[in-house]
Amino acid sequence: MKRSHIPYWMACLGMIAACASIGNPDGGEYDETPPRVVASYPADGSTKIAAKKMSILFDEYIKLENASEKVIVSPPQTESANVRADGKRIKITLYDTLQANTTYTIDFGDAIEDNNEGNPMGFYTYSFSTGDAIDTMEVAGTVLNAGDLEPIKGIMVGLYPADSTFHDSLFVSKPFRRISRTNGSGRFCIKGVKPGRYRVFALKDVDGDMVFSQKSEMIAFDTTIIETSCRPDVRMDTIWRDSTHFDSIRVVPYTHYFPDDVTLLAFLEEGQEHHLLKTERLEPDYFRLFFTSPADSLPKIEGLNFDESCLIAEPSPKNDTITYWVTDTTFTHQQDTLTFVLTYLDTDTLGQLVPLSDTLNLTPKTTYAKIRKEQQKKIDEWNKEREKKQKKAKEPLPYEENPHEKTYMDIGVKPSGTIDPNQNIRFTSKEPYLDVDTTRIRFYVKQDTDYIPAPFLFLPQDQRTYTLYAEWEPGQQYRFEADSAAFTNVFHNVAKGMKNDFKVRTMEEYGAIFVHCLLPDTAVIVQLIDRSDKPVAELRADNEGHADFYYLRPTEYYVRCFIDRNDNGKWDTGNYAEQLQPEEVFYFPKPIALKAQWDMEQDWDVRHIERTKQKPQNITKQKPDKEKTVKSKNKEREEERRKERQGRGNRSNNNRR
Repeated sequence: MKRSHIPYWMACLGMIAACASIGNPDGGEYDETPPRVVASYPADGSTKIAAKKMSILFDEYIKLENASEKVIVSPPQTESANVRADGKRIKITLYDTLQANTTYTIDFGDAIEDNNEGNPMGFYTYSFSTGDAIDTMEVAGTVLNAGDLEPIKGIMVGLYPADSTFHDSLFVSKPFRRISRTNGSGRFCIKGVKPGRYRVFALKDVDGDMVFSQKSEMIAFDTTIIETSCRPDVRMDTIWRDSTHFDSIRVVPYTHYFPDDVTLLAFLEEGQEHHLLKTERLEPDYFRLFFTSPADSLPKIEGLNFDESCLIAEPSPKNDTITYWVTDTTFTHQQDTLTFVLTYLDTDTLGQLVPLSDTLNLTPKTTYAKIRKEQQKKIDEWNKEREKKQKKAKEPLPYEENPHEKTYMDIGVKPSGTIDPNQNIRFTSKEPYLDVDTTRIRFYVKQDTDYIPAPFLFLPQDQRTYTLYAEWEPGQQYRFEADSAAFTNVFHNVAKGMKNDFKVRTMEEYGAIFVHCLLPDTAVIVQLIDRSDKPVAELRADNEGHADFYYLRPTEYYVRCFIDRNDNGKWDTGNYAEQLQPEEVFYFPKPIALKAQWDMEQDWDVRHIERTKQKPQNITKQKPDKEKTVKSKNKEREEERRKERQGRGNRSNNNRR
């Protein structure tokens, strides 16, 4: 009797189908259980360890999310440790020589997830000691930007022991003893700390040597000595039934470590290293040089295929950005590439400024040929439109100047519309002014139905900006007139004649804010800022701390101030070598909503609220990290099925009807 092979092949097909199915079969439950540690080698919390390889075993396949940022090995390693996920294990290899009598911690943060569903394990730290005991103390706090109180994410925070051997040069010569790194809220927690007294520092390590070695590294330091301690405490954990309803509140005992409120204010020192950052030539008529820091002098240029005397330099106030205008239009119309030797001061490896020469070849992104082609296109379009009008009119049209056949100076900002009583008008040109003939400028104020001459000043602010000053009266109308050729730029192009009417807003359109800083006998600069954290008004408070802001348009304002320690009218950073902290900055914690014809008075005790809670969240740009949660895929799928069943039921009822 011949045997049938059908059952055999059916079994094979079933095995193939099972092997091809990755993850849960359709209808099966998703895994919503976070990974769990089942063993570690050496065991977590072991002492007298000499091995430099560790392994942590989990109950399921796992992965590490963003390990380079989240996983922190302390003490810091000169040669980076190798920490990687391998199936159900995390394997750790340390390459540095292990220090004697030292607790080592590998803080994974929330980087550990299960491999299939991405369920987070939660915050986890593995530790061992080369000595007889495990150090368990912790130091926690927050790092903020000293200038605007923004939380700083990813900056390294570390400890040095404040014993008799401590000296300030440790920060610039030896790595931290213990480290951590800040999260999206600027929070840090240094674990595995030996009981004792310490000083806390923060460092944005640019070159990887784990010491403050260059001025381009952001730092923070606190002269206060902290001392570790702990005590038993409890916290309330909410047990949620679902995303909107909680089941119960559980009292959880834990060990509370102190200090947990260290606040560090990070800053960059003045005198950053000076290097050529980049060059830029967008159009044939100019190019820009960008440097990493301010300079006391301008670089030197030696033209190799042009005469450098045709260049007009337009430096920024600190000489860190310089625009060079190429006034030799004969050259720029015939040749695209500028070739020259640039000699400038550059910071060498010893931190000294030395002359450095580079040969540069700059070609514009938009060449003159392309500009001319676009201009000719506009001229042709204008001529075609004029021919259409000519045919339609059936008679010669009066001469009309083609605006594309002549190059005029672009004045940019012109007075028009409405202005504030405390606002002067700026005229900014695209190119530097060569000449401004004030005899061709007239200024009027309206009386009844006529415009009569009014006093004014028209003064330069820089090479491209002039400001119109006048005695502005609320509700009054004004007129500004300029003849053609009143303005001439460096290319000898002139501006068109202009006539602009504008009006000063009435007092009924404004409100006022009166701020009283409770800091007597202290030089304070008070700023009103907008939602983008930029100042819109600034005043020096009087001796009693009052700063009165008038002519404010109705909107929402925020208030910031800083203590002007050296009375120079600007915020100044700190200096580590001089043990000088940055000037203190404070934020009023709530916005001030101003309406028209309102006067708002606000007393402000700037030290009443701790610095970490001052800056309003809606103007804080650095947002907290998104909290990881277990994904409720089973509930989501059940909800989809419920809706699908309901839809089928509705369709069935409609069919019966």
